[in-house]
Amino acid sequence: MVLPGVLGPGAAALLASSVCCRCTMRLCGLANAESYRRPVPELLRDLKVFGSKAERKRSSDNVVGQSSKKAKTESDTVMLGHTTDRSSIDNGSELVFERDVKSEEDETREQVESVAAERACQDTLHEASPFSAVCTVCLGIMQQFCEASFIEELGNKVKKSGFEFGSVVVSVSFPAQLAVREHAACLILEEACRAEDPHSWKSDLVSLKEAYKWVVYEGLSECLGVPVEGKSPFEVNVNFTHEETKEECHFLASLFPGCFKPAKNKQSLFTRMAVSKALARIGEDQFRSNSSCPPKPMSMPCRAQKISCSHGPIYVAGRYNKFSRSLPQTPWIIDGERRMDSSVEELISEPLMQGFAAEGRPFAVELLNPRRTATGSEMVHKLQLQINGASNKIGVRDLQVVTRDSLLFMKQGEEEKTKLYSALVWSERELQLKDVELLNSTKELQLDQKTPLRVLHRRPLAVRPRVVHTIHADLVDAHQLRLQLRTQAGTYIKEFVHGDFGRTQPNLGSLLNTCADILELDVESVDVNWPPPVNDTPATEANPQQNCLDEGV
Repeated sequence: MVLPGVLGPGAAALLASSVCCRCTMRLCGLANAESYRRPVPELLRDLKVFGSKAERKRSSDNVVGQSSKKAKTESDTVMLGHTTDRSSIDNGSELVFERDVKSEEDETREQVESVAAERACQDTLHEASPFSAVCTVCLGIMQQFCEASFIEELGNKVKKSGFEFGSVVVSVSFPAQLAVREHAACLILEEACRAEDPHSWKSDLVSLKEAYKWVVYEGLSECLGVPVEGKSPFEVNVNFTHEETKEECHFLASLFPGCFKPAKNKQSLFTRMAVSKALARIGEDQFRSNSSCPPKPMSMPCRAQKISCSHGPIYVAGRYNKFSRSLPQTPWIIDGERRMDSSVEELISEPLMQGFAAEGRPFAVELLNPRRTATGSEMVHKLQLQINGASNKIGVRDLQVVTRDSLLFMKQGEEEKTKLYSALVWSERELQLKDVELLNSTKELQLDQKTPLRVLHRRPLAVRPRVVHTIHADLVDAHQLRLQLRTQAGTYIKEFVHGDFGRTQPNLGSLLNTCADILELDVESVDVNWPPPVNDTPATEANPQQNCLDEGV
């Protein structure tokens, strides 16, 4: 342990104020992780010896300083009187000799007193618990909650959480009022150090979170058998509270109200950041007049109120085929009543959640807080087979785990991609060849589509501009047309055909001056190359029905 000697009185003052040894070290700026992991009895012994040595040195320096001043006065007297009396020289020699002998005696006494202090400290530590007093700064965070018993308890809770993980990141939340207590301790340290040397004080403390990490992370890593890292999808959250002292920071709100602004996502005004901002503005006299300095001792330590585990989402993507026109894309529930038995979303996501073709439509499922994280290709392929075997209404292929960033390709495709549809359309009036020619010559038709009535219960009301890039029409009979439409993604094809009571303009009925309706609608292709192909059984082999993708209800 290496600490500047000038901090000795400060360390002694902190220990006298019931500040624990680890907080004393970090407030003194000791940035050596290994030192914090040493047993508490050893740390306390070394700090007490360090403080007592610094005190003895200060006393010794005062004695030497007075003796030096006396010797200098005598020497000056001799020179000023031009005296060459031998006794004056002898007196000077005796003074130097006595000082040399005194220094040796001091050194011997220091060694004896140091050994005695260590023995006395060891006896005291063996007789009593190292945590007989709750630290007035951390309220036990750097005491009980750094011990092997708590680390083991924390590790066991993580193991029982049911998550799979290869690394872990630990997030700790400390009570905001600890910042007030730490500020008071820093004033005590500063006062003691400035009394020793007015020009030596330098505030360079180690944060509570950093020191706690140094002590706990290594032991937790050994307990779990995985590295504790700064970044990991698996997170362990430990929330410490101390109800008895929660109002100790409230005086700051009346002094600096601008630092404490309410927000919807904050459970309390007194966040650690807000308290720290207020403490940065307060003067020493103002602080001492509103808060206890040194901090009041407490009989009970903090509580680890909540220990929770969570895992970042896993994104699974693929392409699907839909083989039923009566199957909606998403659950169709209106006024709390389910209108359809199932949906594409449910048929795909439920097996994925339990387990963790033609080109097909791309999809992605976000699995929140997954317990199982083994995502090898064999497991994913089994899930694909399970999905395809569960229903004859859909088929999935190219199932794979993807990154969050890669979802941007699908999001960009929502605006930029095109879709090819096949539709069977009915017309009230008889159709002629000129109607077919009109439609086939239509290019880049601009539409204004107000949210359709059929989806108004789940989509916001808006007018969306869309484009029909090309139309290819063939007469089936006098009242029916087979259309192939290439459109911008997001175009409502059914509404383009029948007009949705004028909510889509123009529409097929207005173009042909007739009343039109749609009989069949299939999606032939979606022009976006995502996710990348996977070498596995295609959806059409797993479900050998008609190779079509319809728009659904």
